[in-house]
Amino acid sequence: MIDPNDKNLPAVDAEDKNASEHVKMSRRLFLGGSTAMVGAVGAIGAGIGSVLSAPALADTHKGAASHHVVAPGELDEYYGFWSGGHSGEVRIMGVPSMREIMRIPVFNIDSATGYGLTNESKEVLNHTTHLAGDAHHPHMSMTDGQYDGKYLFINDKSNSRVARIRCDIMKTDKICEVPNVQAIHGLRVQKVPFTKYIFANAEFVIPHPNDGSNMDDTEAYYTMFSAIDAESMEVKWQVIVDGNLDNTDADYTGKYAFSTCYNSPGESLDLAGTMRNERDHLVIFNIERIEAAVAAGDFQTLAGSDVPVVNGRKGSKLTAYVPVPKSPHGINTAPGGKYCVVNGKLSPTVSVLEIAKFDDLFDGKIEPRDTIAAEVELGLGPLHTAFDGRGNAYTTLFIDSQICKWNIEKAIESYQGKKSNYILQKLDVHYQPGHNHTTMGETRDADGKYLVTLNKFSKDRFLSVGPLHPENDQLIDISGDEMVLLHDGPAFAEPHDVIMVHRSKVKPAKLWSRDDPYFATTRAIAKKDGITLEADNKVIRDGNKVRVYMTSVAPAYGMDKFTVKLGDEVTVIVTNLDMIEDVTHGFCMVNHGVQMEVGPQQTASITFIADKPGVQWFYCNWFCHALHMEMRGRMFVEV
Repeated sequence: MIDPNDKNLPAVDAEDKNASEHVKMSRRLFLGGSTAMVGAVGAIGAGIGSVLSAPALADTHKGAASHHVVAPGELDEYYGFWSGGHSGEVRIMGVPSMREIMRIPVFNIDSATGYGLTNESKEVLNHTTHLAGDAHHPHMSMTDGQYDGKYLFINDKSNSRVARIRCDIMKTDKICEVPNVQAIHGLRVQKVPFTKYIFANAEFVIPHPNDGSNMDDTEAYYTMFSAIDAESMEVKWQVIVDGNLDNTDADYTGKYAFSTCYNSPGESLDLAGTMRNERDHLVIFNIERIEAAVAAGDFQTLAGSDVPVVNGRKGSKLTAYVPVPKSPHGINTAPGGKYCVVNGKLSPTVSVLEIAKFDDLFDGKIEPRDTIAAEVELGLGPLHTAFDGRGNAYTTLFIDSQICKWNIEKAIESYQGKKSNYILQKLDVHYQPGHNHTTMGETRDADGKYLVTLNKFSKDRFLSVGPLHPENDQLIDISGDEMVLLHDGPAFAEPHDVIMVHRSKVKPAKLWSRDDPYFATTRAIAKKDGITLEADNKVIRDGNKVRVYMTSVAPAYGMDKFTVKLGDEVTVIVTNLDMIEDVTHGFCMVNHGVQMEVGPQQTASITFIADKPGVQWFYCNWFCHALHMEMRGRMFVEV
């Protein structure tokens, strides 16, 4: 390992002047202390990083190789909920093993479970034509600032949607299409007293009305911040803002939410224009005032939507704009609730804001910049900050390909002019980190055990699989004084964001409940047909629409043949009567693009056209029994 006290090494540059003797593996040490060169390397590409960093990183594994091992038959301590990026799904990982346990389809079609094919999932998807998504930010519902294990929420940037996943069954159960905006990006939940709202940022400015009549009128362009009811999944109100919104978070009082905002003038639509200001803004939303304005009728509605829209532009009493450097990206609230940290993407700077001063800001007693407790330099390209619950913060440095560990109170002391070594360590990661998260780090219960960094490139870290590379999740031990890299894990598609939740907070069901609302619509249809789902195996004919009800108990369906006519619309409804938690059945109709999962005690249905005459076999496509291969039947299609 390189000794930072070695006199033969080049001097650390001015940007690292506050670094303590514990700073490790700075790329500047390798590159002769040239910040400019580091910036150029980061801008051109990260390929050189592997040559510079691999030997040093290898040493960090010493004594830590078995620290995170979860032996066969043992359970992980944490659930990791990973966004699937442009796959449109959510991945469930075990932490610290980093084993992938399950994938939850959200905005995408999944042939294994039949999500996007079954009638129940089509109802969740609102029968949309958008069967793809760009899933970014997964966040769990909270009570009093602690995870409650009830729901997980995630956004779809590509189609301006927010989805809810039930954590008891790990299935997507509702999707909200957000009106009046384009590209829902930042998403967080209200933390206190409970998750009443999901807060969602729309990133792109669009003209209003967006009907093709004013596309060149840049003054008509704006975007909005939305509050979505966590239970109904309906948009309750929206706030017009200046600029482009990026990420969002909420405080631990329930009073405020806040969002980073780049392109602060708002009228720039090209790259150069959006970057031109040295300071953009953190926009603070006063939730109580917004709710009062909506209740008083002080709002407008826009064409095609009845959602109340209030004016939160500069000068509004509903919002406050705090200037921060430059093109701010991540906004993260520290577990104690005292501070939030804004990461200045195009500046080496993070800004620490004191949340207790927000009351005085809205009362006009102080100026926006008076809320800044510190503004300190960490390195090139700070994007996101996570916390360990011990007063330390961990910030991803995108261009430096590093995680910077720093102490918040020491950073404040340094900002106040006192000599303080606030940077505690820098650890090289591979490569270009975006989000990073600590175990329980977004809650009051931050425990400071592990950190995951989600890196945009992997290059030489894994076997080559062609021009398209996986990305790289890396697990880091943060329980001691120094960060120690434990694990590399390839990820596909983009590992955009993650939360890690202690397993005690999540209580998944072992079997489906027979009265589960997930198949309430199917149950209502069966009742209308006079069918008892748990007992009947019958065919109901309604003109050219045929409903086939059948039960399943391993290794047989309750019906091994049924007859329809060519061109009939056929709905097959299967109820799994098995009571053993891992005996999942499936239904697959050969050559019809029809397949679905039917878990123990679940009812699932799927509709298709009988467009092929003759004998058409169906079979169970989820292994369920020693005689699984024999679990099959025939559909006779008469001409």
